[in-house]
Amino acid sequence: MGQVLSIANQKGGVGKTTSAVNLSAEIARTGKKVLLIDFDPQGNATSGLGVEFNPEGADLYDMFLESVPLKDLIRESLISGLYVAPSSKDLISIEVELGKTPGRELILNSELSLLREEFDYILIDCPPSSGLLTLNALGASTGALIPLQAEYYALEGISGILSTVEFVKQTFNPDLDILGVFITMYDSRTNLSAQVLDEAKNFFGKKVFKTVVPRNVRLSEAPSHGEPICIYDPSSTGAKAYKSLSKELLKLFPESLYSGRVANS
Repeated sequence: MGQVLSIANQKGGVGKTTSAVNLSAEIARTGKKVLLIDFDPQGNATSGLGVEFNPEGADLYDMFLESVPLKDLIRESLISGLYVAPSSKDLISIEVELGKTPGRELILNSELSLLREEFDYILIDCPPSSGLLTLNALGASTGALIPLQAEYYALEGISGILSTVEFVKQTFNPDLDILGVFITMYDSRTNLSAQVLDEAKNFFGKKVFKTVVPRNVRLSEAPSHGEPICIYDPSSTGAKAYKSLSKELLKLFPESLYSGRVANS
């Protein structure tokens, strides 16, 4: 049964979507079958993998309204073994649409119960908020990954996602935990980046990944070409960082958890 991992931080601009795209691509390149669910209404993870939106057909918004199953929304990406459930700009209004519908926080979990055995990993790019989309993502997840930008207020801003994770764990997903924290936009030339890394280690301990993702122009350019960094510029420092980070992540899961499926089947 596949692992479901939410990449979440309620602060915007921390490299969340960049990490979702590039971790998904790197994991798929190891031979695993991966699904990336783009839960951010901005849809940057969808476009960042060169996958087209479907403005006239069914999308994730319709999944929440129970008119189409998630499995019918999945599209292939340009990376072998990597599939995408494209975002929808209509997701921004889903909280209003559903109101106080009973079980609304577990809609995604219900849909994924039908798909988890088909994928080794399912990654969810959460929006920068603590609303219904993030609650659905965390409610369906086995773990949360938190990108932490190497800036002055980074740790102060992380209290929101920690509170949300704890709320979900206490109310409807007792198995949820913070799987790991990783530093993004790291600049080795500044003392500030080193200080943020040290503070993160003091606060989160061993849950901080050893790999740091540097500030890298090529990482910023890749989305405009609809390619993950491993395709756009595999020799860049950004590509090397996400390859290293994906290896660290995969080491957290024993091979026995995999379904035994032939790679990229």
